[in-house]
Amino acid sequence: MLFIRLLLFSILIFNAVDETPQDKSIFISPVKIPLALSANFGELRIDHFHSGVDIKTQGVTGQEVVAAANGYIYRISISPGGFGKAVYLRHPSGYTTVYGHLERFTPEIDEYVKKSQYEKKNYTITLFPQADRFPVNQGDVIAYSGNTGGSSGPHLHYEIRKSDSEEPVNPLLFKFGTADNIAPVLERLVIYPGGYNTSINGKNSILKLPVSGGDGKYYLSAGNEISINGPGGFGIKSYDVLNDSYNKCAVYSIELRIDSVTRFRYVMDKFAFSESRYINSHIDYEAYLRENTYYERAFVLPNDRLTTYRDVINRGIFNFCDSGKHHIEIILSDTYDNKSTLEFNVISNKPSVSPVRHLEAGVIPMPYNRTNRFRAENITITIPSGALYDTLFFSYRKDSATPQMYSDVHYVHNKFTPLQRAYSLSIKPKLIPEGKASKMLIVQLSDDFNKTSIGGTVTEGYITADALSFGMFYVGIDTVAPGIFANSLTAGADLTGKSQLRIRITDDLSGIKSYEPIIDGKWARLKPQINPG
Repeated sequence: MLFIRLLLFSILIFNAVDETPQDKSIFISPVKIPLALSANFGELRIDHFHSGVDIKTQGVTGQEVVAAANGYIYRISISPGGFGKAVYLRHPSGYTTVYGHLERFTPEIDEYVKKSQYEKKNYTITLFPQADRFPVNQGDVIAYSGNTGGSSGPHLHYEIRKSDSEEPVNPLLFKFGTADNIAPVLERLVIYPGGYNTSINGKNSILKLPVSGGDGKYYLSAGNEISINGPGGFGIKSYDVLNDSYNKCAVYSIELRIDSVTRFRYVMDKFAFSESRYINSHIDYEAYLRENTYYERAFVLPNDRLTTYRDVINRGIFNFCDSGKHHIEIILSDTYDNKSTLEFNVISNKPSVSPVRHLEAGVIPMPYNRTNRFRAENITITIPSGALYDTLFFSYRKDSATPQMYSDVHYVHNKFTPLQRAYSLSIKPKLIPEGKASKMLIVQLSDDFNKTSIGGTVTEGYITADALSFGMFYVGIDTVAPGIFANSLTAGADLTGKSQLRIRITDDLSGIKSYEPIIDGKWARLKPQINPG
């Protein structure tokens, strides 16, 4: 029975039906200015896919934002991060549209929000008004574009979601004024060994090759012959551009054909937020950290559960073992069906006798499909099943602490291996100062020794916390209160004529948990702004 369930799950993942809207003309542009995009749906971001499109607002805030279709406002949210000020509309078509990073709402909506903030004494708020509170017609102004939340410049973040599942759908599948007749651009080919005994041009290592060509036709430069012995997979570095925009966007689909047979296809038509972190498996995560470059795999790691994959045979891995020549095609498409193709040949060699793999001392194999536990002096690690994307050959070491640390520095594997889920990390401190147990925490160190708290609680003499990455850790303590800086304000200062107050709150380790602004004994609606670093 378990086998049958797993088989069905595999079929659902790798043979999912492409998302094709029945009516592609139900939405209009959410802005009145000429439409130009700076980012598209599914664009590659660390830890997540971009869930909408970013619409340029001519470099300014305050552009009118309109309802893309008839419906009603069902959700309004304000946050110092994320979408900042955002409005969510439900439509009779079964879709929801989202408008984020807004500067302000219409006066009626703004008054409703302001009243709720004062009632709840919280600037950060999420509201769900009744369906008849804010009905809208297509083209009605609902807000004005801005630069709020996690935004690095003025623009409108625009999403289309399925109302029943909240799954974001690619807005470019609908016709609302965008145009594109430019084929995707292919920059590099990557070849990955599929086993420790695979040979790629005589080496068991990743091979990266530049790509030549343009206008939809690409090829390997002269002299870049490829010989593979054993299982191997392919990847690419590419981007797409749209008309009236020079921003590099993500490609819509990737297809791998070997000897005219499709062995892998990736289609970014929709995804669930719960699976967005699988992007760290879809991309070459180590290459991103080392090179700040996104390489996309045309094969699937064993525990990659993205539903964007189609027509996958043997996870996209091909075993080159027959002393022949194989024709490879990698086809990239955008939502307007502009295509680019890279074609090349691979010489396949019969494998020799497979060598026995000898692991380095201290390296521990950890299968991705089971819970793995590691214990050493003063440290315990539990990695749950499903946290790893592939079998991990785990390594560990430690160094002595500095005087400010309450434990040794523990090197838990390395930062280049991504995780889908958090693991439990427990470190035993050298001592817990009396009355200070609640202030103990685990600190993660970056390569340049910047500190990040991952929190922690005391359990049986250990400090335990959940970690979402591997790296360097130690036990620290936070006994320093946050700092408040009033920016030249002094007691008794005359504030007549001032339109705003600026107060800076900082903390050097565990972060700001909460704050309460009070003026003349009453809660004040002060707008928070997060400044990274």
